[in-house]
Amino acid sequence: MAVRQPRYSKEEFARRGDEIYQSQVRSQVEEGNYGRIVAIDIETGAFEVADNTIVAVDRLYERYPDAQPWVIRIGHRAVYRFGSRSLKQSV
Repeated sequence: MAVRQPRYSKEEFARRGDEIYQSQVRSQVEEGNYGRIVAIDIETGAFEVADNTIVAVDRLYERYPDAQPWVIRIGHRAVYRFGSRSLKQSV
């Protein structure tokens, strides 16, 4: 198994991941997938949605073996949380 190495600084990685999620992916995945995980290749914009991080990233690697995956929980600021707040607005 090949060891994958990041090709970007942490800051650039996060900037690219957030930008692609907000501009391309969010509108496609948000409805009906609240709380699920999306893994996004920050170089191609390809993405996979799954119920957990490992499955989402593994599916992305199956399609793009050299992917640089950025992972986020749909409707949340991060994949894991320590508090109880999310991006979902109260109705």
